[in-house]
Amino acid sequence: MPRAHGYVDHLQDDRVPGVVVVDDGTPTGPGWHPSRALEADWVLAHAGEFDVLHLHFGFEGRTPAQLQALVDALRVTDRTLVLTVHDLQNPHLRDQRPYTGLLDVLVPAADGLVTLTPGAAAQVQERWGRRPVVVAHPHVAPLDRIGLPRSPGSPRVVGLHLKSLRANLRALPVLRSLVVASRRLTDTGTPTTVRVDVHTEALDPGFPRYDADLAAWLRDAADEGTAQVHVRHRFDDDELEEYLRGLDVSVLAYGHGTHSGWLELCHDLGTVVLADRVGFLHEQQPLVQADLADPDAVTRALRHALLGVPGAAATPDARRRQRLDVAREHLQLYRTLTAHRAAQSGAVVPA
Repeated sequence: MPRAHGYVDHLQDDRVPGVVVVDDGTPTGPGWHPSRALEADWVLAHAGEFDVLHLHFGFEGRTPAQLQALVDALRVTDRTLVLTVHDLQNPHLRDQRPYTGLLDVLVPAADGLVTLTPGAAAQVQERWGRRPVVVAHPHVAPLDRIGLPRSPGSPRVVGLHLKSLRANLRALPVLRSLVVASRRLTDTGTPTTVRVDVHTEALDPGFPRYDADLAAWLRDAADEGTAQVHVRHRFDDDELEEYLRGLDVSVLAYGHGTHSGWLELCHDLGTVVLADRVGFLHEQQPLVQADLADPDAVTRALRHALLGVPGAAATPDARRRQRLDVAREHLQLYRTLTAHRAAQSGAVVPA
């Protein structure tokens, strides 16, 4: 859960048979649709169709009581619950207390826990007394699109995508630093341009996260030519890949968070990432980190990033081997947990 997601697709591999993902009937049309398998009634009605319910994300809209009802339904039907702790801090929320309340239900109740980095595993153990299995984030780009050649152009392009102003975004302080840093790099012989993309809805005064100061800064930057400002629709997968391949550096202006799928996609496409010292990004893939609100630190970091970061670009062979390992680790986890539950209940373990 969720079923229709690239991350979930890439946990499986044709070389590792044995895992069949059940269609929970959740709509797959435009927009976000919470999985129907989050509902206790769905579990009670469909428990005979699955052995393990593996929850990744998408439960932010539930209440602790609703998640407890889900856990109770899994217990009644003797089904196994696995939780991957992607986020210890939810990037879509400023106030983390409601989200922590959901983790307080799920983490103690799960039969098995997974997370993406050793640092996150240690934090889960510190907070809940349970140590997750660490399984690396698989590739995001299709395997045949990984490792394609890139040729740096001039000027070098540093991109910050504001999207729809997610709660963890620190936009203005980072943009100001980037403009100063790009001017300094240009003056010292490395022509550098700042590209800023933002979704159209984010500049609508009626939008819930509208920021009048940011909107004014973007208008001024576009008028004065201090940054390339693109107001646009959401990228589809192909457009996003084309966008990232057109950047020399992608800046993640996160103020809080735990892990990043954007970082993994940049790794696949060979785009260096610059981010603040947030969460456990540094344990996922090589990147450059700095205090993004400090123009001096950003200037040094960008100079480093534009020279290239060893290991920042994935190879298709490495990602293919990793996907095989990820699929094997998940299959082994499912088999171990279902065997343990079957031993407790006296049921027959599926092959």
